[in-house]
Amino acid sequence: MKFYNQQHKYYCGIDLHARKMYVCIIDHRGKTKVHQNIKTDPMLLFELIFPYIDNIVIGVECVFCWYWVADLCSEHKVTFVLGHALYMKAIHGGKTKNDKIDSYKIALLLKGGNFPTAYPYPAKWRATRDLLRRRMYLSRRCSELVAHILNTNTQYNLPGFNKKLSRKYNHQGVAERFEDPQVRKSVRAAFSQRALTVLISREHSVAWVVRRQPSLYRSDGETKRGFPVPKGEEIHGEALTRIRRSRV
Repeated sequence: MKFYNQQHKYYCGIDLHARKMYVCIIDHRGKTKVHQNIKTDPMLLFELIFPYIDNIVIGVECVFCWYWVADLCSEHKVTFVLGHALYMKAIHGGKTKNDKIDSYKIALLLKGGNFPTAYPYPAKWRATRDLLRRRMYLSRRCSELVAHILNTNTQYNLPGFNKKLSRKYNHQGVAERFEDPQVRKSVRAAFSQRALTVLISREHSVAWVVRRQPSLYRSDGETKRGFPVPKGEEIHGEALTRIRRSRV
């Protein structure tokens, strides 16, 4: 667990939601300067932090909607810290919780050097990471559909398959081994859904991303764990290191 322990004159804790956010700004003595509930509007947030912008740090819990706050801080050269959601829950968990209290606790964690950090993924790589995460979901969905057909075959005590159903050319005649027409429909539906999922998943593959965004990758062929290395930096986080080129 890593903590943010840099000293600043002002500390801003934001309890962020999709449409609203509670902003709390305290100084280095712990005195509250701002404690206000506002809409998730970049201009409104900037107006609140502008009087303290010379020496302020902004901390946000790692929820799904933190991208725009990080981009706003980057644009105006404001220090941004992303908090690890699980560790933060363990540290400042309490019986009484609401947005106002949570924003104040986030600011106190920043001030006290007890703010557990997460990695704020660079803006230019977020779309690629989300794309590959979606591909992982689709790959798992394909496996679930094959498992459903195998379980159905076992459920009716039929002989096992000699070939892998993960290959399209082995699908012929599978549905016909079931006598009940409703079961046949179920198996055909699983195969049809899997075929569509495979088609989408292949367009989410690493090779597709490299072909469509060649300017973001090195041309020297260098790889890390079998994946292209971005220009000017190593691969961070789980976006590319956990995705394997699995044939689906």
